[in-house]
Amino acid sequence: MKRIFNAKTIVGLLAIMLIAGVGDSLAQRRKSAAKKRVVPVYRVDTGTIIRVRMNRTISSKTARIGDTFTTSVTEPVYSTNGVVVIPVGSTVTGRVDMVTPAAKKGKPGKIDAHFTSVRLPNGGSRAINGSLTDLESGKTTSDDEGTASGKKMGKRKLVFIGGGTAGGAILGAAIGGGKGAAIGAILGGAGGFLGERLTKGPEAEVKSGTEFGIYLNQSISMPRFTETRPANP
Repeated sequence: MKRIFNAKTIVGLLAIMLIAGVGDSLAQRRKSAAKKRVVPVYRVDTGTIIRVRMNRTISSKTARIGDTFTTSVTEPVYSTNGVVVIPVGSTVTGRVDMVTPAAKKGKPGKIDAHFTSVRLPNGGSRAINGSLTDLESGKTTSDDEGTASGKKMGKRKLVFIGGGTAGGAILGAAIGGGKGAAIGAILGGAGGFLGERLTKGPEAEVKSGTEFGIYLNQSISMPRFTETRPANP
């Protein structure tokens, strides 16, 4: 009986070991399959400018630090090797960093903002580090704090300032990284409206539909865009 029992025990142990081995083999195969399904990502370089359009109006009269707003991408963004990673219609979220309401003596309102994330039409999303800039790529660069450098600008903080058509905001540069009271050169050639007036200056009103650029301060890596969100973005 002991011999029979021992034989049965050995057979049982062998069966357990065989099942365990099969299980390990299946697990390894699944891991290998999962590795094969990893979605490749593509780099978008620092300095890339994302063209966007405001989705709602914000104003230096009512905006508060910390407020968020959204913009819509108007042109596709390509990786370094020509792959579309951010299509038209994607949403880029911005955050208000500084607000200065219009004041007497013609001082215009100002709004400073940075951009924190992009959401694709398929639901995918990616954190970004973006600063306000104009739409003329190659003429303006920016650092992590959004300080812009240009051939004729020196280093200035790009902000929205009052003074556009019918009180709308135009893109300007505040001297001293945004800390100075003076306004520097206005990108787009609309300058000279600041005067020693007793009247209150124009509010910075960035209207829905306003187009501008977002400068990527850091490179990002994203999958090729598809209508269906990748399993492993």
